Amino acid sequence: MQKLPTWLEINLDTLIENLRLIRGSVARNVAILMTVKADAYGHGAVQVAQAADELVDWFGVATLDEALELRRAEVQKRILILSPVLEKEIPRVVDNGFATTVSSWEFACSIASYAAAKGNETEVHVEIDTGMGRTGFLPAEAENLITKISRLRGVSLGGLFTHYPVSDTDPDFTRQQTERFLRLVEVLKSRGVDIPLIHSANSAAVSTVPETHMEMIRPGLLAYGHLPGDMKPLLPVQPVMSWKSRLVQVRRIPKGTSISYGRSFTTSRDTVMGVVPVGYGHGYPFRLSNTGKMIVGGERVPIIGRVTMDMTMVDLTDVTPAPQPGDEVVLMGRGRDATISVNDIAHWAGVISYEIFCGISKRVPRTYLRGGKIEAYKSLLGLIPNHVGV
Repeated sequence: MQKLPTWLEINLDTLIENLRLIRGSVARNVAILMTVKADAYGHGAVQVAQAADELVDWFGVATLDEALELRRAEVQKRILILSPVLEKEIPRVVDNGFATTVSSWEFACSIASYAAAKGNETEVHVEIDTGMGRTGFLPAEAENLITKISRLRGVSLGGLFTHYPVSDTDPDFTRQQTERFLRLVEVLKSRGVDIPLIHSANSAAVSTVPETHMEMIRPGLLAYGHLPGDMKPLLPVQPVMSWKSRLVQVRRIPKGTSISYGRSFTTSRDTVMGVVPVGYGHGYPFRLSNTGKMIVGGERVPIIGRVTMDMTMVDLTDVTPAPQPGDEVVLMGRGRDATISVNDIAHWAGVISYEIFCGISKRVPRTYLRGGKIEAYKSLLGLIPNHVGV
């Protein structure tokens, strides 16, 4: 069996179990939109969508190309583009039957005009800015504009939604946003506007503010086994992704030797140093230089010196039995009795967990596991189903 120098393990069984837990935590009539933008947070959008297909109702992406990638892979569930698209992208949105976000009157008119001219009716979901301060209509302007949008020929108002900026840290503000949003919905319904679907709950809101569940939830991070920051999942979801590597060299370094670029670390004792073939070129954060840890032989070991583009050095002096080249290294996940979570890495790097996931380079192969066996393998060379040479 060939040994890879570094790889991700994506456990599709864990993903499915997480989705079952999420499904069981909401009312039966609540739909699920699974967020698979940014290549499913680095997990692989196509493989994740195919595995999740029977457990969700929608997939959410951020760009037109992300939607096209899913459709070309024959993912048939409805797809909502959650971020605004450019006007020049309207023809491909309409012609491929994607639902898309409307955040301005001008865009609504443009997409309606194109769709009507083609004899189509495109589904749109209108975004309401109840406190995110990013995109969408403010509630004060939304009443009249959404009423007008609902009457445009060429578009079908499929839903209204809002987004929460602090559902992980401030449930009171989240509830205020929810009340603001639902008041607007009631006003619009009193005007005769048909709104088939209202939705607002991201992963943190799904877990902490049940009144946000409404008619559809939009889990992202939660489906992959995590919650933002230091939140503790109320559901026993488990991480879907592990990141592993192998020692490519083990060296004995004398006391007083400087390590890596910039000479930012000098050994204070005779040191057994391991070289791991992972660096910022793989998406492993440079800010873990002299700060982060990896797991070797079931023990956390410190990174010494700067993380380089292709290699990172660790101190193996206290690990027994003595590590050897080819031994497994865990960057993220469990190694015997030790664990490093994505939140650990994010904390050491001074960023958020989303950035860690989204930053993992395509040069890191993804292995997809089901039933404890490799179902597929994806590298820079493409996807190889039923790969057995890893």
